[in-house]
Amino acid sequence: MYNYRKVTDDLYWVGANDHRLALFENIHPLYHGVSYNAYVLLDEKTVLFDTADWSVGRQFIDNVKAVLGGRPLDYLVINHVEPDHAASIEEILLRWPQVRIVTSPKAVILLHQFGFPIDAGQVEEVQEGDSKCFGRHTIAFVSAPMVHWPEAMVSFDTTSGVLFSADAFGSFRALDGKLFADEFHFDSEWLDDARRYYTNIVGKYGPQVQALLNKASSLVGLDNIKFICPLHGPVWRRDLGYLIDKYVHWATYEPEERGVMIVYASMYGNTETAAEVLSTKLAERGVTNTRLYDVSSTHVSYLISDLFKYSHLVLASVTYNLGIFPPMHSFLMDMKALNLQKRTVALVENGSWAPRSGALMREELEKLKHMDILDASLTMASSLQEQNLGEMDALADAIAASVNQ
Repeated sequence: MYNYRKVTDDLYWVGANDHRLALFENIHPLYHGVSYNAYVLLDEKTVLFDTADWSVGRQFIDNVKAVLGGRPLDYLVINHVEPDHAASIEEILLRWPQVRIVTSPKAVILLHQFGFPIDAGQVEEVQEGDSKCFGRHTIAFVSAPMVHWPEAMVSFDTTSGVLFSADAFGSFRALDGKLFADEFHFDSEWLDDARRYYTNIVGKYGPQVQALLNKASSLVGLDNIKFICPLHGPVWRRDLGYLIDKYVHWATYEPEERGVMIVYASMYGNTETAAEVLSTKLAERGVTNTRLYDVSSTHVSYLISDLFKYSHLVLASVTYNLGIFPPMHSFLMDMKALNLQKRTVALVENGSWAPRSGALMREELEKLKHMDILDASLTMASSLQEQNLGEMDALADAIAASVNQ
């Protein structure tokens, strides 16, 4: 049974929701599901923008057929070849073998690598700045390399102001009947999932995202964008400036809020206690925008997401085999892999006989760009003692002064 929604008078969402997938890209937890978005334009020619993951292939095909209403499918525009969007291409080719494919040259290479039976004669390769008219609507193509694959492009309908943004402006979480961002309480219901999607999927490529935003401004004109249609998450038709502002912060690695994220690695609870005491002392100094996380029990995708949100980070780690506690070390490696920068960091170390985690965490942080590591720190031997409290107060003072400056 079909289940589609109208975006504009002649544009339809034909995607589907997946609540069964546990891990996106087999890494990131999906507690609220995910949507795979595709769109059909009914003009003099019919145009399908991208396809969907094979897990929702039947629903996707039902939706496309219902919107076409017996008309042939003339064109398939492929903005992104990652399998969660391209897996159903072969089903489209089987049902509408006459369809012509419009995509980037690098996408053609990847399509062949994935084994799709595409005939060279049915492909139209488009470059940056090319456009194609389908009747009333003209679509302009803008390359978006490494947002977040090298073949990615975005497509802009110059007639109706619709930006088909590929993986840009996407989000985790299933749509569940709603489609537009203004049909949700986005700030409270969706923002964390949108940030977690961006920071973990696209976060490494901040300069490339900035380049795309600049091109969108110069080639398309941000004021001309009336709708943003991503490949995951809701469609935007109002308050586009809100979403673009978030992307500017994330792409430039500027924190959204001044606040403190405390991530602790504790074997038997003593380092956890120190993290709790530090949080209390910060609250006594008026710093209440804080979050505590156990690095061992929190999936790293959530840690990375909040790290893009907050201005300050405290890493509190026990020493383990004369090194950094393994989950904390993994977190540091993810920070490095995702190009995290422009944060103020404080360190707490613990070690019963040879505390070394603080010095080792500092070494890793110094490899990142534009990180301000506070001189004030705390070293514990096994557990927090009375003699540590002066050092703890000095650390809390230094963090509070930095947050409030």
